[in-house]
Amino acid sequence: MEYDNTCKYLAENYPADFANWLLNVDLDIEVIKTELGLEPIRADSVTFLQVANQILHLEFQTLAQSTPPLDFRMLDYYTRLKRQYWCEIVQVVIFLQATTSELVFRQQYVDTNSRHQYRVIRLWEEDPTPLLANSALLPLATLARSDSPRALLEQVAAGVATIEGTAERKNILACAGVLAGLRFKKDLIQQLLREEIMQESVIYQDILQKGEMRGEQRGLQRGREEGRQQGEAALILRLLTLRFGDINPQLQEQIRGLAIPQLEELAEALLNFSSQSDLVRYLATQEP
Repeated sequence: MEYDNTCKYLAENYPADFANWLLNVDLDIEVIKTELGLEPIRADSVTFLQVANQILHLEFQTLAQSTPPLDFRMLDYYTRLKRQYWCEIVQVVIFLQATTSELVFRQQYVDTNSRHQYRVIRLWEEDPTPLLANSALLPLATLARSDSPRALLEQVAAGVATIEGTAERKNILACAGVLAGLRFKKDLIQQLLREEIMQESVIYQDILQKGEMRGEQRGLQRGREEGRQQGEAALILRLLTLRFGDINPQLQEQIRGLAIPQLEELAEALLNFSSQSDLVRYLATQEP
């Protein structure tokens, strides 16, 4: 997800550059919120830019496959945007990583009574020239068409070096380093895009922080699930002991190894047990 988020960062911080590249317009651009009713939907890889009386909807995709399917999501976004802003909407899906999947060549959603079209850009097919000419688009150039990918990465590094503002140069460099990871080996990226400078950037620290937060959240979630599983297993063992006396230690271990859905089913099934033999037969049917 850090690849999609990096593109989102670029689009939201340099909206005019993306609008000029994709729409060939040079106007004041406003980044609009990414939460849309009816039921709110959000996606980290989505950016909405308001260009005069027009909305540019950018969808950055690393993987071709998604749930729900991308073509349906584009229709869903279109109808929600149309309902809320009632203006012209241009939708562009930008695929980042080269693939032969037929999904990246799909440019419309087709259903029994519906047909919805959108534009697709496969970065690995794109001419790098306009991307190299714009500092905000330099990170995307790392994934563009080239007969000599290393030379292309060197051009990106040279372009980043010409950016005057120190903070902007560090952030663009970090974005280039992240996206280059989809195509190049880490040691080459570190050689051409100095890692110590990337690490000082706002976007690098943001990605690092979000990764740590996701790790902590997964850890907390696992902890909560393990605690719940242990609690349910202990309760079931208590009920079985009250009904049948001491439970065989091997059976106890089997029960403690059951997943939460299995424990919930066992809690219902034990009401019909008349002896430990019923428990043995029941556990024999359960996958560990």
